[in-house]
Amino acid sequence: MKRLASLTFYCLCLALVIASRISFAHPGHHEHRDIHVDDDKKVVRFASANVEPVVIALADTEGIADEVKSSPKVSGQGMLKFRVLYTRNHLPQEAIKVLERAHGGFAVDRREGKGETYFALPNAGIIQLSADLKTTRLLDTPPELKSVNLHNTTIWYASDGSSYLSFPANGAGMVFTTTLDGKLVHTLNAPTVNGDFDNLTVNDYFHGGGQFVPTDVEQLDGLFYVTTGYSKLDYVLTAKILTMNPFVAKWHDLAFGGKGNAPGQFGTGHGITVPPGKKRLDVSDRPNSEIERFTRYGHYRDTVKLPKGSFPCDIDYADGYAIVGCLHGPDRSKGAPIYILEGDNVVSTIMPKEELGLDKFQHIHNAVLRVIDGKFYIIAQAWNPGDFVILEQVTE
Repeated sequence: MKRLASLTFYCLCLALVIASRISFAHPGHHEHRDIHVDDDKKVVRFASANVEPVVIALADTEGIADEVKSSPKVSGQGMLKFRVLYTRNHLPQEAIKVLERAHGGFAVDRREGKGETYFALPNAGIIQLSADLKTTRLLDTPPELKSVNLHNTTIWYASDGSSYLSFPANGAGMVFTTTLDGKLVHTLNAPTVNGDFDNLTVNDYFHGGGQFVPTDVEQLDGLFYVTTGYSKLDYVLTAKILTMNPFVAKWHDLAFGGKGNAPGQFGTGHGITVPPGKKRLDVSDRPNSEIERFTRYGHYRDTVKLPKGSFPCDIDYADGYAIVGCLHGPDRSKGAPIYILEGDNVVSTIMPKEELGLDKFQHIHNAVLRVIDGKFYIIAQAWNPGDFVILEQVTE
């Protein structure tokens, strides 16, 4: 039986070698890729000339077949075309086991000399991707965070230079804050009936027993800004950080937004982002296919309109571009798009399901943009079912 299994495995590898020689030798593609069996009977895939080999064991050969099949495919327009670099097999085994429950988002440490990316999965914990994207690892995650869904992730920096991650737990009705190594330093609980927001609608909502359902959080000038789009409230609420050691925060009176279609209102205020170097808040309004912008005081500024039916979940900024992962696309039969914007205009549309063959990417819950050695990379997460991918820019 062992000899038969070994023979079967070598036949599979030989088939992959032949397939790879054919598939990767398409016109205009000068990058060599190869697959072979090493002395330890593992499959080694050389992703590209400037990316180190990825070693995948026998148990993961199904994942290799998926990557080989999808790698030659390209999606996007102009200089912003992408192909698959890594799929779910790039994650720790504990994360892969629960990946179909993915319902969160990413935060990138964009400080000079950094570049790590963070996100979380229920029943697995906080995951860190290395700055070069080549490795992933699970952080030691407190049980309070590990047992719930953390709907998005933000990274922020205190005035003393310390760094933190904050996570909105949509089902638990809390916002958790940790250090970058996963140590829990603060839990922001739901507003009480004694809350005193400077908005009668918000006060009446909580006085009447309304649920606090945070979907995203950002930090700007000592305030947490929390979206609540999964509730009937759908306001952005704020909490003030009072001290850092010990970490103390309490709800602040500022609240803005609310359900509606008028400028400054949300159909579902899903994600919130502070663009790098700005004192501005960009809220992703899913059913209205818009990104609505506000000052730090909650004053509506303007709207970025996206293609109707795109349901934007969040927006991320890097190197003069913005990226938007969408729950749906204008044509739902094709799966959801990832838009890249320049100057508030869509300049490239990436279709992970239709054009890259990633069948589980019918819905996209979050996407972020990385720039490494002058090349763009996209880290994206699917929802219902959950999945994970890293795309690399095609520069040939």
